[in-house]
Amino acid sequence: MATATWHDTVIAESDDTVVVEGNHYFPLDSVRSDLLIASDHTSVCPWKGTASYFDVVVDGERNPNAAWFYPAPKDAAAEIDGRMAFWHGVTVTP
Repeated sequence: MATATWHDTVIAESDDTVVVEGNHYFPLDSVRSDLLIASDHTSVCPWKGTASYFDVVVDGERNPNAAWFYPAPKDAAAEIDGRMAFWHGVTVTP
């Protein structure tokens, strides 16, 4: 079971992650949405599309843009549709 944690709090947990470019993408229903706040930040990947970001908030501490997903991934990245990945200090353990 893969887990994503920050400040000793599990943000996501699933035995169904997809690894793309070294990042585990968790199904959205395995992610604790109560720990996420939508960010205005976006980025563009030429083959995946435009990513939307979320801040991770645990015990009042905010980790800006630490989670991302592709709301409408390009066909080449269809396997990550409906999935979220993490970085910026979030520990992902496969």
